[in-house]
Amino acid sequence: MKRGFYTIMAAQFCSSLADNALFVAAVELLKADGAPEWQGAALVPMFALFYVALAPWVGAFADSQPKGRVMFISNAIKIAGCLMMLFGSHPLLSYAVVGLGAAAYSPAKYGILTELLPPSQLVRANGWIEGLTICSIILGVLLGGQLVGPAVSQWLLQMPTAQTLGLGSAPHAAIAALTLVYVLAAWFNLHIPKTGVEMHPMPRNALALLPDFWRCNALLWRDRLGQVSLASTTLFWGVSGNMRYIVLAWAGAALAYGTTQAASLVGVVALGTAAGAVLASVRVRLDKAPGVIPLGIVMGLLVGAMVFVRHLWVAVPFLIALGALGGYIVVPMNALLQHRGHNLMGAGRSIAVQNFNEQACILGLGGLYSLAMGAGMSVFLALGLFGGLVAAVMLGIWLWHARNLRCHGSEVQRLLQAARSDRHSSHGGQGQ
Repeated sequence: MKRGFYTIMAAQFCSSLADNALFVAAVELLKADGAPEWQGAALVPMFALFYVALAPWVGAFADSQPKGRVMFISNAIKIAGCLMMLFGSHPLLSYAVVGLGAAAYSPAKYGILTELLPPSQLVRANGWIEGLTICSIILGVLLGGQLVGPAVSQWLLQMPTAQTLGLGSAPHAAIAALTLVYVLAAWFNLHIPKTGVEMHPMPRNALALLPDFWRCNALLWRDRLGQVSLASTTLFWGVSGNMRYIVLAWAGAALAYGTTQAASLVGVVALGTAAGAVLASVRVRLDKAPGVIPLGIVMGLLVGAMVFVRHLWVAVPFLIALGALGGYIVVPMNALLQHRGHNLMGAGRSIAVQNFNEQACILGLGGLYSLAMGAGMSVFLALGLFGGLVAAVMLGIWLWHARNLRCHGSEVQRLLQAARSDRHSSHGGQGQ
């Protein structure tokens, strides 16, 4: 891997660490303010809001200037969201602003991989990025849980800076500490190298990007490999994005855990996902990525089976296995989607289309879950419905791919051969 790749990983780690710790702090802040449970569930779709609303523009913005600069600007927006939450704005509004920064960050984060690395290294690079991201999720939720816990929060609140700022609660002290983590991420962003790839200026009329975005969206959905990889990643992130809160709620209902203890179980799922991501990065070739789709059906059944888990000694290995399946699925499918998107429309636009679909799924499922909580649905029923949905849709995607092989076999094989050829030719060129 090129040296700049490790700077990207460091920046991504710090930014993702703060994102996930901030989520736990925001949940605890809402609890401390006596907010209804649906508002905690609504944090997830609020984070996704700008991913969906600004999808036609963020990809073009990422392609219009060096991606390290885009990542720096995005982290600055996240810092602004933290400060809003710290000084009195409603947590839902403030977390939406952090989501705005994340929406601009993502196309640059993934798009720079296709600029910096050859196709032969994309699966491995995605494995490292996803594995490191999952590690940051593990440490982030653990960090957030500890920051709002009594031991660390008391120490933070006694610091002179906290007293000067007038911080009066554990969640506020946690949010102040996490602002510094975003600052560190921004410092790494400044040291990401320029790749030398030609920039594509944004048009003067921003609305002119709408037809281009929908054209790119249609291109991926019509592509015989792009459609199944996009459908798979969309469903995976739609469900896993909401599972972050559902696991917190499930741990409270099934194990009587508080926020600090429940956050550790979210980290357990992430630990399994990291293991699955790393394993996939070394075992699954780009042209063999569709072979992991049937594992998604098993993953959905495991999500539904969580309703029967009532003991910690069962929950830990169960959650690790669930996470490992997800990681093993999403890394090769994500890499295949990036490969097809890069060939069809360019890195930034491809990632923006991917984010739009995935975050629209998070927004839709999260909105439904929030409404269900407001109507009194139990956590266990929500888990059962989520699991059944994942299994059914993944079965549909598997049948969809099988139909493509039957009806358009020559086209699918040509695209897979292209992925295989790009892999080998890039590998050979790298050795010269």
